[in-house]
Amino acid sequence: MSLRRPSKEQPDNFEFSFASLNTAKTIIKKYPKDKQQSAVMALLYIAQKQNSNWIPLAAMKYIGKFLDMPYIKVYEVATFYTMFNLAPVGKHFIQVCTTTPCMIRGAYKLVEACKEKISVNENVLSEDKSCSWMEVECLGACVNAPMMQINDNYYEDLDKEKILKILDKILSGETPKPGSYRGRINNEPENNRKTLMDLKNA
Repeated sequence: MSLRRPSKEQPDNFEFSFASLNTAKTIIKKYPKDKQQSAVMALLYIAQKQNSNWIPLAAMKYIGKFLDMPYIKVYEVATFYTMFNLAPVGKHFIQVCTTTPCMIRGAYKLVEACKEKISVNENVLSEDKSCSWMEVECLGACVNAPMMQINDNYYEDLDKEKILKILDKILSGETPKPGSYRGRINNEPENNRKTLMDLKNA
């Protein structure tokens, strides 16, 4: 695993918005009083979502005080898990799966599109600072390969032409529709079912 370092540019302060605060309080209520520090990952995720997909050091310190736990423990969690971004990734964070099932179905064509539209290198913001991309390991949608994740949404059954259109929408401020780009519902067969035909809900 590569060394993960926080961004050199950091905001001076951070605090939860009204909505984030209510969500955090709801989550904390699920834990016994002496075990509330176990909510640290959930609160880091809330902070990341509020702060345009990345977690500044100020947010880690805020969460430490919020949970009455040492800042260094929050820092250890945030820097260990790769789902937490330690530097700005843009409003639209694009993760391209290049694990074997996606790779053999054309994942590197998706990487080519990201290099053409966003930045030559991964983890580099686009010119307008709105998005960035990176290669990731399996995202668990192998049957709909190749695919990518943009923020919380999956975009599946892609090819280079389709991803270029998706990226154009993102760069123009639109939010493209998630799901299969070959018209499938979830991971259903492309040419209708061939088995279990007697079971209505199979």
